[in-house]
Amino acid sequence: MGVNIPRLVIAGLSGDAGKTIVSLSLIAAIRKSNRSVSAFKKGPDYIDAAWLGYVAGSTCYNLDTYLVARQWVRDSFVRYAQHGDIAIVEGNRGLFDGKDVQGSHSTAELAKLLQAPVVLVVDATKTTRTIAAIINGCRSFDNDVNIAGVILNRVGGTRHRKILQDTIAKYCHIPVLGCLPKLGDTDTLIPGRHLGLVTPSEFESGKALTYTLLQVADKYLDIAGLLEIAHTAPELAVSRSTNKSKKTSQIRLGYFRDSVFTFYYPENLEALETAGATLVPISSLEDAVLPDIHGLYIGGGFPETNISLLLSNRSLMKSVRKQAQDGLPIYAECGGLIYLSHSLAWKGDIYPMAGVFDVELELYDRPVGHGYTELLVDTPNPFYEKGTLIKGHEFHYSGVISELHKRDGCMLVKKGVGLGNGRDGLVAGNTLASYVHIHADGLPKWADAFVRCATAYKQKITGTYNTAGKIRNKVKSVWVQSTG
Repeated sequence: MGVNIPRLVIAGLSGDAGKTIVSLSLIAAIRKSNRSVSAFKKGPDYIDAAWLGYVAGSTCYNLDTYLVARQWVRDSFVRYAQHGDIAIVEGNRGLFDGKDVQGSHSTAELAKLLQAPVVLVVDATKTTRTIAAIINGCRSFDNDVNIAGVILNRVGGTRHRKILQDTIAKYCHIPVLGCLPKLGDTDTLIPGRHLGLVTPSEFESGKALTYTLLQVADKYLDIAGLLEIAHTAPELAVSRSTNKSKKTSQIRLGYFRDSVFTFYYPENLEALETAGATLVPISSLEDAVLPDIHGLYIGGGFPETNISLLLSNRSLMKSVRKQAQDGLPIYAECGGLIYLSHSLAWKGDIYPMAGVFDVELELYDRPVGHGYTELLVDTPNPFYEKGTLIKGHEFHYSGVISELHKRDGCMLVKKGVGLGNGRDGLVAGNTLASYVHIHADGLPKWADAFVRCATAYKQKITGTYNTAGKIRNKVKSVWVQSTG
């Protein structure tokens, strides 16, 4: 079985080459022509993906062959790409940059997996003829990568543009599909901070941004040429059904969803729904107490830059701590760990947090942990079987300053930083918090385990009775085991 999906990968020679501004402008132009876009980001990434989805008017999905098996990535792409008229995939870093010398998990490897033509965004600052040598070098570096066109960014002027175009035509024989002037960094359009751009939930100039993106596309991009190349992509074979059967249950899982906590892979939330959960959004800024839920998911985000707002809602922190002590299953990642910690030190001040864990954190000016991680679960906990190997990623500026022991945490860090001392994954009752971000497609048992733990908690608090009117011992046993 195969499907026809017009598609493009927008790649670059490095980070900050201009991939995001090109991708956003292209998506805005396609939507203006009354066509829909399926947006994807080569991961791991939350913020660029959020912006791609924001401009596309639909959910942007992550594609990462380190976090998720290659065939699952391909099938996921097919499943979601069929919802749009064209699929746009923004790469990350340089085209061939991966985690090792072989370029494993690079944008180039993803393009080959998806059999997608690549458009290369090249920063032309202070160079002319050398650009042709760079482009030809990329084309010959891996003949299986279909570099079908190039977009020049930060072009100095008319003379500079003509030399570049003539040189590429003479030596590279591929089309120049755009020439962008020195617009400045993406930050001039979208404000940035220590982890990159701000998130769309914090942005207030949506209409102005869209107008600017459309101007960029109209003045500087060959939209017709880009679409023509997208339609040259071959039929894409599918190895298995891309439909997911949904389970049913009466479980309600809350998750923090506001301008502070935005780092959730949509696949994670969908996996929880597929496992039978009903998701309940909660605002960490406005909701005074937790609603009627049977589990809580706190993803990543920017609690440090919203610290005063979070602290003004101490009642929710107290509610979370109380529910955690009562056995509510809570799964937290990075920003969620900060929220559940005892305190956060930043810029000479110490801020009290929810206090579920007696761990003190400090925020630094440089990343403490950044990149792919690999962890081995070696201690009982509510969400993972002992022996589970977790492939994830971390990007945190905070670190633990209170004393950590060698056996603190339920995970052995084989690659990465985690909490420190080679550990990650703090556990307290039915709460697990770590610095690692996971992708549910790479850990298919995670969502089912979350729902099972929430089910046991619900049975415990409601007192599920058998025909004899007694609480089932099996239910009590399951809950006791889950709480350690």
